[in-house]
Amino acid sequence: MKTHVRALVVGGGAVGTGIAYHLARAGWDDVMLLERDELTSGSTWHAAGLLPLFNMSYATSHIHDYSVKFYKTLEEETGLNPGFSVVGNLRMAQTDDRMDEYALYAATAETVGIPHEWLTPAQIKERYPLVRTDDLKGAIFHPTDGYINPADVTMAMAKGARQRGVIIERKWQVDGFHWTGAHWDVTVTKMAEKGGNLVPTEEQVVIHAEHVVTATGNHAQRTARLLGIKTPAVVVEHQYIVTEPDPALVEWRVAGNPQHPVLRDADAKWYVREERGGWILGPYEQNAPARFPYGVPDSFRADLFPLDLERIEEEYMSMIHRIPTSETCGLKDDYNGPICYTPDGNPLVGPAPGLRNMWLAEGFSFGITAAGGTGHYLAQMMAEGEAEIDMASLDPKRFGDWMTTEYACRKNEEAYDHVYVLHHPDEERPAARPLKTAPCYDRMKAAGAQFGCVNGWERPNYFAPGAPSDFDLTSRSFRRGAWWQYAVEEAKAVREAAGLIDATAFTKQSVTGPGATAFLDWFTTNKLPKVGRINLTYALTDAGTTRTEYTIVRKAEDAYYLISAGAWQAYDRDYLLKAVEDWTGGGGAGVTVADVTSQYGVFALAGPNSRAILAELIRDAEPGTALSNKRFPWLSAREIELMMCPLTAIRVAYTGELGWELHHPMEMQNYLFDRMMEAGAGHGLKLVGARAQNWLRQEKSYRAFGTELGRDATPLEAGLDRFVDLSKDFRGKAAMEEIGIRSRCVTLLVDGPSDADPWGREALYTDDGTRVGRMTSGGYSVVFGKSIGMGYVRPDLATPGTKLKVRMQRELWDAEVVEDSPHDPSQARLRVDG
Repeated sequence: MKTHVRALVVGGGAVGTGIAYHLARAGWDDVMLLERDELTSGSTWHAAGLLPLFNMSYATSHIHDYSVKFYKTLEEETGLNPGFSVVGNLRMAQTDDRMDEYALYAATAETVGIPHEWLTPAQIKERYPLVRTDDLKGAIFHPTDGYINPADVTMAMAKGARQRGVIIERKWQVDGFHWTGAHWDVTVTKMAEKGGNLVPTEEQVVIHAEHVVTATGNHAQRTARLLGIKTPAVVVEHQYIVTEPDPALVEWRVAGNPQHPVLRDADAKWYVREERGGWILGPYEQNAPARFPYGVPDSFRADLFPLDLERIEEEYMSMIHRIPTSETCGLKDDYNGPICYTPDGNPLVGPAPGLRNMWLAEGFSFGITAAGGTGHYLAQMMAEGEAEIDMASLDPKRFGDWMTTEYACRKNEEAYDHVYVLHHPDEERPAARPLKTAPCYDRMKAAGAQFGCVNGWERPNYFAPGAPSDFDLTSRSFRRGAWWQYAVEEAKAVREAAGLIDATAFTKQSVTGPGATAFLDWFTTNKLPKVGRINLTYALTDAGTTRTEYTIVRKAEDAYYLISAGAWQAYDRDYLLKAVEDWTGGGGAGVTVADVTSQYGVFALAGPNSRAILAELIRDAEPGTALSNKRFPWLSAREIELMMCPLTAIRVAYTGELGWELHHPMEMQNYLFDRMMEAGAGHGLKLVGARAQNWLRQEKSYRAFGTELGRDATPLEAGLDRFVDLSKDFRGKAAMEEIGIRSRCVTLLVDGPSDADPWGREALYTDDGTRVGRMTSGGYSVVFGKSIGMGYVRPDLATPGTKLKVRMQRELWDAEVVEDSPHDPSQARLRVDG
């Protein structure tokens, strides 16, 4: 066995072989793949082989789209037929809400270039007379996908990998990883058959690998333990059944009719496809259990679980309802096997937390669909520094160290159950909640808070006194839901009086030490602030795109307080710590980083009356001038006392109004909350949630990380030139300048439908129907009384006044590019004195 390689891929399922193939295709000529058993012996062998293009995630849509196109090229390259039946995918809808879901998805698909058609019930019946359509509203049809033979496509990718120089070794199990500082020493053990089981032998080898990729599927928990990290990838049972031939279907095919597309009745929670004259039914039922939370037993190989027909009885009966001729078909075969899930249903793809040159590709619930695209984009990340699309939404570090095995199991069971639940863009799922709560949670709940979940934290989305749930489960909609009017009133309060927002979930890091200033000057794009001042700045990837957005507060010459998005705590911390090592050459000498997120709560107070509210509480030698522009100017920070609560106040407001962020000791939060509400009672203070805040920041054209800001665009493309100091050297600068301007971030006002706003997933067009960009954020503007959004377009279309079209609810609506910060472009409201 070869013992020195550039890249070692661990796992021989579809995902692992897809990665090995694409690393070789990217020019890496020293790649090895290890499989502990036989290729395809994990979940791959029993997968149904469906290739659904439908996905609400922009990154995952790109991955699936690439796979479908790539698989069609494999036979010509390798001579092996991957068994791709391009029959299409018919996703049916029983309700108007479901059709609205498909319309929102279709808008996302258009941004990727995924073809689709709309069918009426009559058109479905005309094409597929075996399908009952009298209770359907319609369907969306993808003509280019279908299903594939999982084993065949895996073997085709394996052959293609071998043809490109990849070494594939079977019956070798990884038993240890050790990072030497320059490469990985990977201890592997030869496995042997014994009494039908796979057992380790005494033969061991150490492989020296510059990079390691784990694609270990069902064994992800064992892999994580070997690496000393946590992972939420836990398997859930998935069962499907195969029927005996359906005489009506056989007759249909004998008559020369085409094969049915993959049929999906999302409201009935199943997929069905043809299989040798019969049908395969795959349900996504309730109460499917998580399995092997602490690792797969050694005795479990290409095995299955006992079938639980009672659990899928409702879905089976609904198949008979939808395809009445299937009622007389007997059961031919059944499968109940493990499929890996994550809490949000998306895979874990990217660098492992805290480790160098260790890449994860785990947690694939749709592994056959994702295998080719994951290999393509992960190979780009490894070979070129970043993928051409932003992969942050799939990053393994989107789940922090607070996550436990119990949490992963409960959320993965929920993710399985929710495969066919309506995926509202304002969806909130209840399992394992509440878990992380700020001290004021109960007070806000009593005030009607309807909570969303950010990095485990409960955060108010809006306030609806008297609503039946605190998990925001009853108001979901693809249009303006019941929550919309509450958000309107909250946004108006901020513009006209004052609003208080719980921003405790913000990620907060302390960077101190004699090297802190020099490090941060290299790490970020903007000039560092003076002591007592703040700056907005960006950390770049080595490829020159936006990795993280920070508000930096300089507390002393070598003491800084960094604030970033709450959803990305582990993601930001990992990059910051690794950057310190990069800058210092290892060890981090002279720079100390501390995550202080849980030490400090944050209230954001904003609105014309915010100064008057604080004036009632501040304790100062000269209280009358303590909050004036002279003593407390815009973009500055001060240590102040609000009655008995000492805190750091930062004069900045994400809403674009006069305001302060109040970073306070977590243990004093309830005291501060009570005093703020008392003082605000006479000044129109209103509690405000995240949805209104999101609308308000778009009126100011404030970019948000994860939407406008990401690893597929530079700060210059995002229009943030004022936060990039080109006179200094900083990480990623040369790469950023080499990229140039491929697209521009713009703000748009939209004359949309009266009952809906954009969600930030829609395609943008010119009048002649040419697709020219996509929206990244959307909502409603209380200032302009119409829909608002942000997005990226061709540079020549970024001029204010440019007329565009946006696709919403299957129709094109007028949109106009407006100047940045259309509300208060001079920033007068932020700088108002008092």
